Amino acid sequence: MIEAAREEGKISYYAAIELNVAERLGKMFEAKYPGIAVRVERSGAERIFQRIAQEQGSGIHAVDVANSTDAAHYLDWKKNGWLAPYLPEDVAKHFPADQFDPGGLYATSCAWLETIGYNTNLVKREEAPKSYADLLDPKWQGKIVKGHPGYSGAILTTTFLLARELGWPYLEKLAQQKVMQVQSAGDPPKKVMLGERAVMADGNDYNLVLLKDQGKPVEVVYPTEGSPLIIVQSGVFQNAPNPNAARLFQSFFFSVEAQQMLVDEFAHRSFHALVKERAGQTPMSSLKLLKADPAEVQAQSEEIKARYSKVFRV
Repeated sequence: MIEAAREEGKISYYAAIELNVAERLGKMFEAKYPGIAVRVERSGAERIFQRIAQEQGSGIHAVDVANSTDAAHYLDWKKNGWLAPYLPEDVAKHFPADQFDPGGLYATSCAWLETIGYNTNLVKREEAPKSYADLLDPKWQGKIVKGHPGYSGAILTTTFLLARELGWPYLEKLAQQKVMQVQSAGDPPKKVMLGERAVMADGNDYNLVLLKDQGKPVEVVYPTEGSPLIIVQSGVFQNAPNPNAARLFQSFFFSVEAQQMLVDEFAHRSFHALVKERAGQTPMSSLKLLKADPAEVQAQSEEIKARYSKVFRV
């Protein structure tokens, strides 16, 4: 496979994880397998989904491997017959059975939590919100930032979970708080860090962990109602232009080496049994997690986006 991959010489990787993470993976892979270049195409999960649908519909086969923060996308791609069966050895040996497709079409490459967070220069610890309910306090009006489900798969899943757990009336009340709207799940932590908003209603926990490690004035809050679990899956495409390089990259992605790097350098979570948890990070086992059924998210996806846009007027 390595020889055949070197003959192909490249891989086209569509990534919904943040650009710096995807590029780090690409550089590691290139260093391990010289002669195979990784071209990273990074966008929000919902944009990647649209792009792949357009390409496949036009008979354009440009994507080798894609990951998405919206697990429902894999149900669509599976139904359409767009994914190729390929289960890396590490996944078969070291991952829980519920974290990969029985037919080997995709597996969970990493995970993280969507959380609340705040700027410690603007908010005292004892006054910080501890729950989603706390965000409705009038004192936070005009001080909250959040991501958009029309762009981010992670925020789409989070919106689905909040609507399921707390109801749309909760989101309607939150919308009255004059919320700053941004796109990606990686954007709210940055706005909080810069002090543009005091509190984030959603956003990736790993961004805050990394910023805090750098001495930035931010803090993570795992809401008392539970933290939405975001699983990021990865799959090889049936009509991949570089099929051997695609499979080699998929195997690398799930190796102990790459998985441990995602945990240590980017504070992501891994389901690989041999990967050690990051020092100082709250383990998932100690937290209340909110988990979504991808099929239910898929069924409600368009309704959630439309209703959200109406409620938040964005």
